[in-house]
Amino acid sequence: MPLTATAETIKDISIGIALTSFLFTVTVLSPIFGFFCTIFIPLPTLYYRTKLGRKYGAVVPAATMLLLIVMLGRLSIDIIFFFELLLIGFAMGELFALNLSIEKTVTYACMAVLVSGIVVLFFYSSISTTGIKTIISDYVRKNLELTIELYKAMGMSPESVRMFSESLEKIHFVIVRIVPALVITSTLFIIWATLILSKPLLVARKLVYPDFGPLNIWKAPDYLVWVVIGCGLMLLIPNTSLKLLGTNGLLILMTIYFFQGIAIVSFFFDKKRFPRLLRFILYTLIALQQILLLIVIGLGFFDVWLNFRKLKPVKQN
Repeated sequence: MPLTATAETIKDISIGIALTSFLFTVTVLSPIFGFFCTIFIPLPTLYYRTKLGRKYGAVVPAATMLLLIVMLGRLSIDIIFFFELLLIGFAMGELFALNLSIEKTVTYACMAVLVSGIVVLFFYSSISTTGIKTIISDYVRKNLELTIELYKAMGMSPESVRMFSESLEKIHFVIVRIVPALVITSTLFIIWATLILSKPLLVARKLVYPDFGPLNIWKAPDYLVWVVIGCGLMLLIPNTSLKLLGTNGLLILMTIYFFQGIAIVSFFFDKKRFPRLLRFILYTLIALQQILLLIVIGLGFFDVWLNFRKLKPVKQN
């Protein structure tokens, strides 16, 4: 490799490490802005994996993880979380190179993150001599307590803070039992956001981005409706395990139908040629208003029968 190319590669790697480390720092130090930074963390890894290839692209997440461990001073469950964010970017870079369908790209990336997360969590549990259930329970409790402190810092009324504090045990009880769904839905959401955000970046730099076709005509497989019905029926059965399984399943499926619903919204935005500023405002309202969010999920679910976009059925070979 020529010297100039090597120098350029080193420069790219340094920028990637610096940018990813900055996003991690903001995430750790600022809970409010940290949530939004979380969405962008996989992007530098994906970008430099696509630009530099597997060998040099892997240096960015590896070096960033080492820096993060040094910054935090110890191994923790937060390290696992950040590792999975970096893995999303790298795994998607690998999958982009294979030019798979969007369904396979999202599914394989999600599976890579979940399987590796379980393996790393077992490893962390063994070296910390703490059960996985206890690790998850303590982590949820710590974050709920941090949420209370955040509410106080934001100036929330003492009455509201008191009500939240009194409900802490009940909230903790529920969250611990829907952790599987929360992990899968958050992983799917970050992968989806990375797909959307990476396209203009990679296309502008003339790097590889798979031809997924128009994402605003995407729809979930029709058979998932029966899975929704099955999960709903589980909630009616007087068995705690089945109810938990049904609840987790419904939360995951709601995320999938949200993607279909937001595709419908985007389809009509394009059809009616909404200005970008208006689209940004409406997308922000959907993200912030729970009622609008549920409406979007409903659009995705009932699109199976109503076909809002009037799409022609795909012919099976």
